[in-house]
Amino acid sequence: MASTPLHYQSLTEVAGRIHAGEISSSEVTRAIIDRIEAVDVKLHAYATVMASAALAQAKAADAEIGAGRIRSPLHGVPIAVKDLCYTKGTRTRAGMPIHDDFVPTFDATVVTRFNAAGAVILGKLELTESAFAFHHPDVTPPNNPWRSGYWTGVSSSGSGAATAAGLCYASLGSDTGGSIRFPSLGCGVTGLKPTWGRVSTYGVFPLSNSLDHIGPMTRTAADAAAVLGIIAGADDNDPTTILDAVPDYLTALDQAPTALRVGYDEAYCTEGVHPVVAKGVKDAVAALAGVGCEIVSIAMPEHDELINLWGPFCAAECALHHERTYPARTDEYGPSLKGLIDAGIAATGIDLARGNVARSVFKGQLARMFQNVDMIAAPSLFIPTPLNSAIEELAAGEGGLYKLVRFTAPYDFSGSPTISLPCGFSADGLPLGFQLIGPHLGEGLLLRAGHAYQQATDWSTRHPEI
Repeated sequence: MASTPLHYQSLTEVAGRIHAGEISSSEVTRAIIDRIEAVDVKLHAYATVMASAALAQAKAADAEIGAGRIRSPLHGVPIAVKDLCYTKGTRTRAGMPIHDDFVPTFDATVVTRFNAAGAVILGKLELTESAFAFHHPDVTPPNNPWRSGYWTGVSSSGSGAATAAGLCYASLGSDTGGSIRFPSLGCGVTGLKPTWGRVSTYGVFPLSNSLDHIGPMTRTAADAAAVLGIIAGADDNDPTTILDAVPDYLTALDQAPTALRVGYDEAYCTEGVHPVVAKGVKDAVAALAGVGCEIVSIAMPEHDELINLWGPFCAAECALHHERTYPARTDEYGPSLKGLIDAGIAATGIDLARGNVARSVFKGQLARMFQNVDMIAAPSLFIPTPLNSAIEELAAGEGGLYKLVRFTAPYDFSGSPTISLPCGFSADGLPLGFQLIGPHLGEGLLLRAGHAYQQATDWSTRHPEI
């Protein structure tokens, strides 16, 4: 890794160098801030850069580390958070100009935990309007660092772009229908959507409370393990958080994956899926077999109705969150979010009841499947990373939402943990990716499999030239 530029080294590697005194947190932080100033004029990944505060945090970290007090694997490492996480004294607008003047008086729990771990917070990363499908017309969308004009993924677009481009060593994303997995796919990074309730959402702008997940976006599974170990755990401010103790995800990566069983449904992964994507998933499964995982043939339960119900269900919960400003300030909303909220207001009690019933059935079906396998391999998107124009056409076409969230939304409904991993490149030079879906609280299994896969492949070591 000696030839790898500082900004593209992994979080765990840079942390090791900082903690060993080989390089200071201040030096690393200054280097990344300089890179943000040079590169982000093209990428627009950051909504707000907190340079002065970050340098102060780095200086404090250097003093503590120099005195032998290392707080965590993230101590002194520059990271960033999605701009729907409250940051005390710093504007948080969730991709919405309507919140231009909103400055929180307290930190989100995830931010509090980063601060307690001694991480250096570089700033706030851009996202789509209220974390839905498209950016507000007055917000400049982040560019894909691999190739301009291609999809960065939504809604954590800034998180994907910044992490891939070396503008932070890790970031936070949120996932309600695919918003950690899509930008991880599009930008070629590793994204982990934890079990619903594993990470507190206190102080985080919601899109849909019962579907929202907060998780790390990093360059490797090991980096994701380090971040998850900091942000996971029960929170008295969020009664939906899981009370179970948080394992040492990072140390557990040393366990061989030979006993892990990976479920693979060939029809599920190929029918209606672009051949390049299907091959990428199949090759990834073969690589997992190569590191000792057992591949088990499975048949996924039918869940088309559940996918179609994600729209009205998410819309209704979104409308609930926005009722203080919508329709009172309708003109300040972008067309995509406006359409979602209107759909939520129009949703019926039967729509929501149907969604809850379908969700319960699917969760039960998955639980039974996980009696025989430890995880399930699947695509994240049915096509390779597309042009922005192709996503706009898809969204406008009949059945577009179903096609977009076909492989992602079901696992937001079930609350299942998933990990998104790079697995190749398309003919256009854009990253390909796949996901592994795990059982309730199966993050450790997913991280072990992802780490073993990345030790045997080099996709996670490739970076865009900017």
